[in-house]
Parts: sequence; C-alpha cells; structure tokens
Amino acid sequence: MSETTRKFFDALERHGHERLLKKTNGTIRFDLEHDHEVDHWFVEIRGGAVRVSQQNSGADTVIRSDNGFFDCMVRGEAKPLPAWLRNEITSEGEFRFIVLLERLFPPPPGARHPRLAARDGGGQG
Repeated sequence: MSETTRKFFDALERHGHERLLKKTNGTIRFDLEHDHEVDHWFVEIRGGAVRVSQQNSGADTVIRSDNGFFDCMVRGEAKPLPAWLRNEITSEGEFRFIVLLERLFPPPPGARHPRLAARDGGGQG
C-alpha cells in the first residue's frame, strides 16, 4: 500500500467527525489493488462521525480501484464521480456514497472556494 493512501485514511480516522457528513449513516469499503494484492479499507460514517479500519467486511458500498489511481484522488488530481463515470473506479451497492465521496477527498491542487475567489476579485477582468 502506498504511503499516500495510508496518510489519507489515517487523517480521516484522526479527524473523526466530518461536518459535511452529519446527516450520513453507512459504510464504505475500499478495495485497492496493487501488486496482485488487494488492501481493504473500511469507513463507517454515523452522523458525521467517521471511523476507519482495514477490515474486509460487508459494506453499503464497495469501491474498487487501482491503488495508483486512488492516490490521484487523494492528491486532488481526480474526483470520484467523474472517475466512476469513466470506469476508473467501480462500485457495488448504494450509489449515494459515490456522490458523498466528493466530500472526503481534497480539491484539485491550487483550487480555491468560489466564495473566496469572488471576495478576492478572482475571475473578474
């Protein structure tokens, strides 16, 4: 498993509560393939509280990806929903978690929130 992947899940576990997921309850298992092996990461969300483990348990949604591509998502170089549409990640189970994944991954490098850009006069000529 890559160091990028490990740091992402460690940070998710350390943070513990995601305000943007306060109305979410469910589980997601990530099956990340590398070197003919599969690493499992199990994410449980209960009212915004996030717990992470490496158990290979049943989940509401199972996301499968190559570990290298998953690292691209972790770095903000790819977003989950477009990746799913391009079949760069696959899923089984509840589709709503594909959409919710957008909230767990960082924005693209150099991206700014639209409100900050507007406040700073960004995009105006």
